[in-house]
Amino acid sequence: MIKPFEFYFDFGSPYTFLAHKQIRKIEKENSIKIKYMPILLGALLKATEIKSNIHIPIKGKYMVKDCKLCAEKNSIEFKFNNYFPIITLNLMRGALVANEKGFGQIFINKVFDAIWKDGLNLNDKSIVDKLLKNLDINPKTFLLESTNENIKNELKNRTDDAHQKGIFGVPSFLVNNKLFWGQDRLEFAINEAKK
Repeated sequence: MIKPFEFYFDFGSPYTFLAHKQIRKIEKENSIKIKYMPILLGALLKATEIKSNIHIPIKGKYMVKDCKLCAEKNSIEFKFNNYFPIITLNLMRGALVANEKGFGQIFINKVFDAIWKDGLNLNDKSIVDKLLKNLDINPKTFLLESTNENIKNELKNRTDDAHQKGIFGVPSFLVNNKLFWGQDRLEFAINEAKK
C-alpha cells in the first residue's frame, strides 16, 4: 500500500510535468490521491540563490534532450515548449483558486498539458483566456480571484514554507519527513511511501 505524500510543483518545469504524468498513473493504479503543493519556482530559486537551467545555457540545452529521453522512457506524450520559460505566477495562483472551488485536478491537468503536451504559449493572455473558457471558467472573474490578496499571500506562504522544509527545486516529494528531488526520484518517494 502507498500512503499519500506531498508533491511540490510549478507548471513552468518540464521535469515536473513528467513527474505529474507518472503520479496521475500511480494515483489511478493505487486508488490514492497525492497532495499537490503549488509553489512558485522563481521565488524558491531566488530564496535558495540557485540559478535556473535557463540561465545556464549549456545546462538548458541539455535539459531539452534529457526531458525528451525521460518522456520516451515513461511513454509520456511531451513537447518542449518553444515559448519557454512560461511565466507561471498567475497560473500557480489559479491552481489555488481552482482547488478551493473543487476543480483543482482538472485545472492542473489542463495547464500542464497546454504547456508541455500542446506547446501553447501561456505567456499570451488570449491563449490563457481561451483555455479557461474551454474549462467553463470566466477568465475575468478567475483573474480577479487569482489576484486576491489572500491567494497571493497563500502562494507566497506555501513557497516560503517549502523553502523552510529544505525544498530547493521542483519536482520535489516529501514523504515521512524525507525529501526527494527530481522526477527521477519519484521511485524512491514511492518506496518510502510504502513503509
